[in-house]
Amino acid sequence: MRSALGSRYTLRTLALGYLVLLLVLPCSMIVYNTFKDGLGPVWDAVSDPAFLSALKLTLIAVGIAVPANTVFGVLCALALVRRPPKHGGWLINTMIGLPLALSPVVVGLALILVYGQDGWFGGWLLDHGIQIIFSTPGIVLATIFVTLPFVVREVVPVLREVGTDQEEAAWTLGASRSQTFRRITLPAIRWGVAYGIVLTTARALGEYGAVAVVSGRLAGKTETLTLHVDEEYLRFNEVAAYTTSLVLAVLAVATLIAMNAFKPKEYKEVADVDRRPPGHETV
Repeated sequence: MRSALGSRYTLRTLALGYLVLLLVLPCSMIVYNTFKDGLGPVWDAVSDPAFLSALKLTLIAVGIAVPANTVFGVLCALALVRRPPKHGGWLINTMIGLPLALSPVVVGLALILVYGQDGWFGGWLLDHGIQIIFSTPGIVLATIFVTLPFVVREVVPVLREVGTDQEEAAWTLGASRSQTFRRITLPAIRWGVAYGIVLTTARALGEYGAVAVVSGRLAGKTETLTLHVDEEYLRFNEVAAYTTSLVLAVLAVATLIAMNAFKPKEYKEVADVDRRPPGHETV
């Protein structure tokens, strides 16, 4: 008994120590270095026009990429699970997972080869006054590309788990497919969608490689928060780099809090059911 308890506490200690070394300590050092010289340098950093431009561009990229990939992810998951293709399903799954396997730098280079000045469509787009690479559309495209798989990967197993019984019952009662989706399917997969949105948002906020290639790194124009961190650190403006890093961390934590804010009620209901004594099940 004592040996089992000792092994359990040893494993917990190792796990906590691992988390402290890799997560808590580095994040704590960022917070410390951000505020070690007081609030004045921090205020100067967040009021800098270059920082504000980077923040705005990051939020624009996230604001477009997350809804776009959410809609795509749900529709693609429905197509794969509810109406699986007879042939080529493996190819679709491979293409969806491609952004996870490719280096973001390769993604950026591929976008340049397609939409750059000498790319397949770049010349035609420029002739019509549309610039993709080294501008906001290129950054948005890169962000969409690298965050494409997350909602699909979260929703597919949930759809398989819930099955089709409730949907078929709704159709039998005369519900249309759109009504069934809104009232049956979407509520059933909402947590899969929510986790996919969280992962997509976190990845979009922290994207660096693909954005660095397609943006041109123009301060005040095509510089996102991640690029701003790198540029300020290379200029030895460490307070601005730490402050921007802290802002990115706060945005990520705010996303998690916003999602978890809806959990307690549902978890409480589940916990209340689990605590009911035998023989008190609801008929």
